[in-house]
Amino acid sequence: MKTDFPVAGTLYETKTPEETWAVAEQLAACLPVRAVLALHGELGAGKTCFVQGLARALGILRPITSPTFTLVQEYRGSRRLVHMDLYRIGSPDELLHLGFEDYLQEDGVLAIEWAERAGDLLPPDTRHLYFALQADQGRHTIRIG
Repeated sequence: MKTDFPVAGTLYETKTPEETWAVAEQLAACLPVRAVLALHGELGAGKTCFVQGLARALGILRPITSPTFTLVQEYRGSRRLVHMDLYRIGSPDELLHLGFEDYLQEDGVLAIEWAERAGDLLPPDTRHLYFALQADQGRHTIRIG
């Protein structure tokens, strides 16, 4: 049974990769057929770990790593997952050369790390998630924006 995506301000705290994966799996169950997730946060905040959980939820068995140098990785499971890492993008115009608009037109989940670098190219229904590492407390937080 599909439920509504959590409201802005909802906060999750995780201490292990497995807990982060569980949050991702819970949120994946709330996503429509075509969804864009903008993942914000510093290096080590848990963005890639979250995408690993999305992949698990979608039945993708391949290892998931951050596509920092390739920029885009595509995976197939029960649904399509496109994992983008925009860390190396200098401007939103560069993103257009990657075929970004085409990815927005296809069914599946588009998870974008460093999404703020996409500027105004993100669609209005993009779901924003903010990741932070609380190193002194040994935990990560994920806040729905």
